[in-house]
Amino acid sequence: MREIAVFSGSAHPDLAAEICRELGEPLLPARLRRFANDCLEVQLQSNCRERDVFLIQPLSPPVQEHLVELLLMLDAARGAAARVTAVIPYYAYARSDKKDMPRVSIGGRLVADLLITAGASRVLTMTLHSPQVHGFFSVPVDNLHALRELAGYFRGHDAPGSVVVSPDLGYAKPAAAFARRLGLPVAAGAKRRINDEQVTISSIIGDVDGREVIVLDDEIARGTTIVELLAHLREHGVPSVRIACTHGLFSDGALEKIAAEPEVTEIVCTNTVPVQGRLHHDKLTVLSVAPALAEAIRRIHEGESVSALFEPH
Repeated sequence: MREIAVFSGSAHPDLAAEICRELGEPLLPARLRRFANDCLEVQLQSNCRERDVFLIQPLSPPVQEHLVELLLMLDAARGAAARVTAVIPYYAYARSDKKDMPRVSIGGRLVADLLITAGASRVLTMTLHSPQVHGFFSVPVDNLHALRELAGYFRGHDAPGSVVVSPDLGYAKPAAAFARRLGLPVAAGAKRRINDEQVTISSIIGDVDGREVIVLDDEIARGTTIVELLAHLREHGVPSVRIACTHGLFSDGALEKIAAEPEVTEIVCTNTVPVQGRLHHDKLTVLSVAPALAEAIRRIHEGESVSALFEPH
């Protein structure tokens, strides 16, 4: 069996180091250099000749910097490696999945093409914003989810009368899978997005009156959807709300804004993107997906099934 080689970009070295500890493999060094004209150069500083290479780099802010860095890493590895897998815990361009206005690019497809052209022979990611993004890639894609980690956490908190609420109908299927893991009913908001900063929720489909709620979403960026949903839950007499998501970006003060809502008792996310500076917020809990990603990497390396582990139940 070919040896494994794991490298990390600059986006989330802490997650990469944790994955390597789970794998029992060293995190190999890579050097990032910025020239005077602002161009980047990446050097993989360990031999990867005929090795099974994994490059770990979520597309977290600044997204464009981290994307170009990943492209350069892929290009550097493909000349020597037997196989190169891009491990992208957060694929930011998954939100650009359709042409909803004239003369706009479908960024999710374009970035997929860039990654493959740069040298990715496989992609490992987590909780794509839209399932159809999987089809943008012409190489194998393993799209994991964090439902097991999130459900395992909430299972330890007794909440027999709770209901799981998806902020929109598009995420109702994963919310239903999450609710089944907890043995809880599910509801969903009827959401319409006006622009990147404004959404409206016309109603909540399902019974939430007077019940404790667990809100499940794939990603929280500005938090406008969550704040709008909380207003509707308040109208239904919901006494407390716990919020769960895979990708906790919390841009533009979103964490503080959501935590300030009186009904919100806890916010739970995973570490697919860095959470430095927020770890000590009294309402925030961060779960690690490093064991899941490490197990997927091990299975890919050894030629075992990945979907058998991570399909929603």
